Amino acid sequence: MNQTKEEMLKTTFTFWQYLSEEEKKQLCIGITEKTYQKGELVHAPNEECLGLLVVRKGLLRVYISSEEGRDITLFRLEQGEACTLSASCFMSEITFEVMMDAEEDSEILLLCPKVFRQITKQNMYVENYLYKQTAARFSDVMWAMQQILFLSFDKRLAYFLLEEQMKSKDDIIEMTHEQIARYIGSAREVVSRMLKYFQEEGYVELSRGKIKILDRAALELLTE
Repeated sequence: MNQTKEEMLKTTFTFWQYLSEEEKKQLCIGITEKTYQKGELVHAPNEECLGLLVVRKGLLRVYISSEEGRDITLFRLEQGEACTLSASCFMSEITFEVMMDAEEDSEILLLCPKVFRQITKQNMYVENYLYKQTAARFSDVMWAMQQILFLSFDKRLAYFLLEEQMKSKDDIIEMTHEQIARYIGSAREVVSRMLKYFQEEGYVELSRGKIKILDRAALELLTE
């Protein structure tokens, strides 16, 4: 990606135009750049607060994990997106922490918590942005919880397959049953059984590490 750090912040943050030149300078100076390999852990609850995070390149998965080791994916962060749930060190309203890992080789920008905390206190546009972004992310969290608590498993799986197809713009989803289980908070065996049923019904075609959507309309009917 050819964008400079300042260009990245300018296109990501709606409050950029309301910053003073000194505040812009402080933010740019306070940025740390990090790279992660696919599958690498980006953040865990027992680690130091990351601060505000921006994805410069790649894809991150944000999730929570049970004591038994079962993951529930809350949402994913794509290139150009920011995450405020990683900033619990200067947002006391955030009362739980999330885990993050890299789904692809990724580059992220971390905004220094101390610098960002100070700018948030003195600039109402920055504070407003933080609360709006946090509300939006909690909406994603509630949607994930709603699916797990209130939707039958066939609907959850159909939703997931349709969303993945829309993101990739391809009828073939390259993902293992184990990965899907992590994303939707289930067991691999349950995912495999339901996918086998979908295949028997002619909705999908299964192969090693791949799922091909054959009948999108049928999957859409399942979600209704």
